[in-house]
Amino acid sequence: MLRRTFLTSAASPALAARAAPGARLGVDLFSVRSQGWSPFEALDYCARWKAQVVHFSEIRFIGSLEEEHLRKVHEHARRLGIEIEIGMRSICPSSKAFDAAQGTAEQQLERMIRAAVTVGSPIVRAFLGTSADRTGPIPMERHIENTVKVLRAVRSRVAGAGLKIAIENHSGDLQARELKTLIEGAGKDFVGACIDSGNPLWALEDPHLTLETLAPYCVTSHVRDSAVWRVKEGVAVAWVRTGEGNVGIADWIRRFTELCPGRALSMEVIVTGPRTFAVFEPKFWEAYRNTPAWEFSRFLALAERGSPKAPDPPVAKEQARRKERDDFEASVQYTARLLGA
Repeated sequence: MLRRTFLTSAASPALAARAAPGARLGVDLFSVRSQGWSPFEALDYCARWKAQVVHFSEIRFIGSLEEEHLRKVHEHARRLGIEIEIGMRSICPSSKAFDAAQGTAEQQLERMIRAAVTVGSPIVRAFLGTSADRTGPIPMERHIENTVKVLRAVRSRVAGAGLKIAIENHSGDLQARELKTLIEGAGKDFVGACIDSGNPLWALEDPHLTLETLAPYCVTSHVRDSAVWRVKEGVAVAWVRTGEGNVGIADWIRRFTELCPGRALSMEVIVTGPRTFAVFEPKFWEAYRNTPAWEFSRFLALAERGSPKAPDPPVAKEQARRKERDDFEASVQYTARLLGA
């Protein structure tokens, strides 16, 4: 099989050598989702940046769940000295994000458990849904109950494989206290948290609160910086290159290495324009009626201190792919310098 040789715009830092004690630098391949790479090409690229863990957060990134293909991916990663983590999408049957065409949630999880064993992944990452599940006829509490039922149904299979299911606080679906409830309801012996540092802002949550709440359950992570600020309509949130936000990502990363030693600190770099949350409109709060005021006040304090972040200008498709790599590489360099300090 022919594979590309990857050249970067800057010399790749030796992340493994420079990382702080307890830190394992990883890459969530969603960071380079537009590149169109095979799993082998993606692993080669991550190896140039001295990644210790590569997180295939969705099936599309690993290409196929056929056993022979997975063995080849595992062997390639082993030769590069990289540990693989794999993941899937929604496992909540009542979520708007759930794909019933792929089988029941239990069937989808069972396929992923087998795949995780084949590639040597200690976890299967999954999520409940998105912020869209906070509104509609089914309350979030019911979605959580439905997800817990699914997880309990596969408990023996997960335990038998020696794995953990890592549930992410994903795309504004769950606040940290809600994810904690889900994990404890299913069983923290086989379910843990994939802590995302960017998604809390889409759930009106200070990412430092998210880390404080979920650190005892952490099995892996997605690390991304954010900018948040006040606007006339309420609060605006944008995801930015690591180090260019205003949520204290440097302190978040340092604290993660202290609270979650040995867990992968995996970069999931996404750069977006602002998303506005109309937090001063009564109707907006129908999706967040159970949010304690003391939690929201921490989020609002971040916004009050923040400054507007101008969106990047639109670019052509090929330029967008190059920018995606540039955003990722700049973020990795910032993180390497931070952990090497």
